[in-house]
Amino acid sequence: MTVQKSSLSGSLRAPPSKSYTHRALFCSALAQGESTLRSPLSCDDTRATSDALSRIGVATEWGAGTARVTRSGELNLPSDVIMCGESGTTLRFITAVCATTPHDIEISGEPSLLKRPVKDLVAALGELGARCTSDLGYPPVHVKGPIKGGSVTIPGNVSSQYVSAVLLAAPLAENPIELRIAERLESKSYVQMTLEMQHDFGVQVEANDSLTDFRVRPQAYRPSEVEIEGDWSSAAFLLAGATIAGDKVNILGLDEKSRQADRCILDIIERMKAQAKRGSDSVTTQRSQLQPGEFDVSDSPDLFPVICALCAAAHGTSTIKGIRRLRIKESNRVQAMSEGLRLMGIQTQESEDTLAVQGGKMHKATVNPHHDHRIAMAFAVLGLSTEEVTITDAECVGKSYPSFWYDIQLLGASVRDN
Repeated sequence: MTVQKSSLSGSLRAPPSKSYTHRALFCSALAQGESTLRSPLSCDDTRATSDALSRIGVATEWGAGTARVTRSGELNLPSDVIMCGESGTTLRFITAVCATTPHDIEISGEPSLLKRPVKDLVAALGELGARCTSDLGYPPVHVKGPIKGGSVTIPGNVSSQYVSAVLLAAPLAENPIELRIAERLESKSYVQMTLEMQHDFGVQVEANDSLTDFRVRPQAYRPSEVEIEGDWSSAAFLLAGATIAGDKVNILGLDEKSRQADRCILDIIERMKAQAKRGSDSVTTQRSQLQPGEFDVSDSPDLFPVICALCAAAHGTSTIKGIRRLRIKESNRVQAMSEGLRLMGIQTQESEDTLAVQGGKMHKATVNPHHDHRIAMAFAVLGLSTEEVTITDAECVGKSYPSFWYDIQLLGASVRDN
């Protein structure tokens, strides 16, 4: 896709939350009976979750604006390897769920997923009584339960998905599970989202205020009906596009009180002196002279690409901290963003946990997003204020935001399908 210099305007509803949709699908799968998800996100990753769950006997019927998830009886032994596509969330959560069964199950995925670490999750499930192995800490994973219970410690500075995975499976253990977090729990709000969804399905988890100690007793998930809120992670690209090249853009369906970590994009664009108006469920913003700043993405790593785009559009040097984990996402996001920005004339300087971006005038370029949806969307945003930017492998946005190219055109972006 080629994005040419253009101006955004109008209103658009944010797509549904990918993180909440994943969690709702898994909680539904752990409840006997039928659950209904209203306004779920249908994308490559959430379809990977529903497909993986279908392999163990959980049916998902995707409809217009709904998903009905039905489980009847015990979880099945799959006839073959459970494939998780490119979804790290699917991989980690389904591994923990399969650890609650007596079946010997292999879990794998596409080549990019085989680079995503699972070592600490495999170790934790093993300590809880499952037989769980992996290939030097990476998929494929072999797991056979059931988990028995007991105490386990997980590092909090690698992936919060390990913590969420164990919490999702813990109510189905034979005995209570005590989970402790070593180091600082990064991306804490994703664990809060898991606890919130578990509560909606009738599960109570005891946790201290700092979310470093959890206790989960054996209990049953109950079928539920839940509404999936708008996705701040995806909406961040629309808000960034508006601040870089918007007359006035109103994004609907965004809960300012959401537990989603990426709601902090609003604080970030305001710190960069963007003109933004907050509503109870919407944000309105427009083209602004952005100021450079210093940002920390330890708790909101998915915002890194869009923050890089904003910093590139701000004249002066910005610093982005907390980037260490971004080298093990769908791509090495630090390398991918630095490479693309340099092609556009923007200089960056990288250290182990920090990236400095020297914002300023950009020129046309062709950018390879390295099959990473958030990299592709970040450079699409920059194309709005540049002569043109061509993004190869543009369909990779389907991982989280399948309608992205259509939506930005609705707002007035000049996009050409090559």
